Amino acid sequence: MFYCVESDKSFYEATFDLEPVIQRLGFVVLAAHDLGETLRARDIGFDDECKVFDVCNYRFTERLLGIDLRLSLSMPWRISVFTENGATKLAILRPESLLGGLSLQADLARLAREIEEKLIQIVDETR
Repeated sequence: MFYCVESDKSFYEATFDLEPVIQRLGFVVLAAHDLGETLRARDIGFDDECKVFDVCNYRFTERLLGIDLRLSLSMPWRISVFTENGATKLAILRPESLLGGLSLQADLARLAREIEEKLIQIVDETR
């Protein structure tokens, strides 16, 4: 269900390096949510860092919505950069697992695999 890797980079380096890789591989960042900062701003004791990037690839989105508009509920795809026990990690929810439970259509399975491969490539190249 999850794809999670540890990075040798600091949290800040990983978040800085992520966006150019996302763009180079045909995706765009729709939004970035700094959950660690948001929690600390509300006086919630949260010691780790966590930033979630909402990403999209317009060609994949067109194909996904062409299969079933309800699949828009599975979007956007997210890449999380966070710290845990002093280590920086990057993670995604695997689209193949997520979308596989929503439909048994062969086109959807192939598309989910393509999306997942690209997201894993983004994470691996950023780490």
